Amino acid sequence: MAAENIETIVSLAKRRGFVFPASDIYGGLGSSWDYGQLGVELANNIKKSWWNWLVYERDDIEGIDSSIIQNRLVWKYSGHEDTFSDPLVDCRECNARLRQDKLEFETDASGTVKYECSNCGSTNLTEPRDFNLMFRTTLGAASSDEDPMALAYLRPETAQGIFINFANVLNTSRRKLPFGIAQIGKSFRNEVTPGNFIFRTREFEQMEMEYFCRPEDAPQLLEDWIANFQNWFASIGISAENLKLYEQTADELAHYAARTVDILYRFFPEREDEVKQFDELMGIANRTDFDLKTHSKKPEDAEGRRLNIDSTEDLSYFDEATKQRFYPYVIEPAVGVNRTLLAVLMDAYTEKINDKGEKRVILKLKPELAPIKVAVLPLAKNNSEIVEMARKIKKNLQPAMRAVYDDTGGIGKLYARQDEIGTPFCVTIDHESLQDNAATVRDRDTWEQERINVNELKSHLQKRLL
Repeated sequence: MAAENIETIVSLAKRRGFVFPASDIYGGLGSSWDYGQLGVELANNIKKSWWNWLVYERDDIEGIDSSIIQNRLVWKYSGHEDTFSDPLVDCRECNARLRQDKLEFETDASGTVKYECSNCGSTNLTEPRDFNLMFRTTLGAASSDEDPMALAYLRPETAQGIFINFANVLNTSRRKLPFGIAQIGKSFRNEVTPGNFIFRTREFEQMEMEYFCRPEDAPQLLEDWIANFQNWFASIGISAENLKLYEQTADELAHYAARTVDILYRFFPEREDEVKQFDELMGIANRTDFDLKTHSKKPEDAEGRRLNIDSTEDLSYFDEATKQRFYPYVIEPAVGVNRTLLAVLMDAYTEKINDKGEKRVILKLKPELAPIKVAVLPLAKNNSEIVEMARKIKKNLQPAMRAVYDDTGGIGKLYARQDEIGTPFCVTIDHESLQDNAATVRDRDTWEQERINVNELKSHLQKRLL
C-alpha cells in the first residue's frame, strides 16, 4: 500500500515533524518548506545512502562540493544566460501567469494551436515570452543590477561546478577514464508554477553525478546507469511498480543531449489518466562532450572562431595508451533530494487496523532511512527504577544507532506515534524488567514482540537493523 495522494503526506509531514511551511508565522512564502526534526534526519539518510553507494562502495567516483555562487561567465558559456528559460503567458481573462508548455491545447480545423488557461479555461492568452529561471544577485557593497561586473546568479544546478573542476579532480586524483564526480548541494530556480508540496520548489537540493567516458562507451554506460538507479531506488524502499521509464523525444531533449531517459514515479495516483499519475523523479542524460568543450579555452567552430574567449583552462583529456587528446562524453544521473524523499514517504505509507478496529498509520521506511531506529519506552514513568533503567538502555544504544526515550503518553499512544514516524523497533521496560533484566522488543511492521536480555539488546537490534 502507498499513500493515495500527496495531501496525505502533507498532513503526516506537518503533524509529525517531517516538513513545515517556511516562514509560517509570517504567512508563509510560496512553495518554500523547512525540514523538521524528522525530515532533516530522513533527508540526511537519503543523501548518505546515495553518497555511500556511489563514492564509498564504488572505486571510480570522487566527491566534491562546489560554490553556490560562481563567476557569471560559467553561466554564460554553459548556455544558461541565453537558454535557461520557460515560455511564459498571461491569461487576459483572469490575469493568471502560466507556463505555456504545461497547458492543455487543442488544434482547430485550420491547424492553429490554441492553449487553454488552467485557471479559468480561457484561450485568450498573450503571446509566449521567455522567462529566465536563474535568480539574480549582486556582489560587493557598492554593487547594483546595472553593473555587469557585479551581476551574479544563484546556481540553477550543481553540474556546472563539477565540469569546471574536471581538470582539478583529474590532476589531483590521477584518475583514468571512465570515472565520475559526485556532488550534493542546493540549487535555485525561479519557477513560474511551483507547487505540489515539495515536488516543485524554487530552492531544492540535488544529488548529481557526472560520469566521464570515451564517446564510444557512452551509449552502453547510459543503459548501465538507468539500471543502477532503478536498483538503488529499490534498495531505499521505492517499489518498481510505482516507477516507469520515459524516453525524451527529440523536441524535449536539451540542445546538448544525445539521449535522455527519465525515471518517473507515481506521485499522483489519484488522477484517472494513468499517464498523468507519473512525473519525473530523476533524469539520466548523455550530455555528449558539450560541457567540457564549452568551458575550454581551445575549441573552435567550423570557421575557426574561438568558442570560449574567457576560459584559462583546456578541459580535454589525454589518453596515455593511445596518445590521443579528446573531450570526454558525460553521462549525468541527476536526482532531487526533495522528490526522492517524497517518493520514499509515499511508498512507505501504510494503514493497518488494530485489534480494537482502529486505523493506524505505519510508515514502513527502510531501517537505514528511518529518522529514529529505536524508541525506548518505560511502561511506568512514575517508577524511578524503571525510568532509570530505560534511560540507561537508551544511552547505551545511542552511540550505535539513533535512539530516543519517550514517556509522554500511554504505551498504546507511544507505539502508534513511533509507527507513524517509521521507527523500526520499540523497546519497552516494565516491572518484570527489574527482575529478569530483559526488555520487550516490538517490531513496527508486524507488531510482534519478543523478550530480549538487556545485555544482548544492542547486538540483537544491530542485526535486525541491517
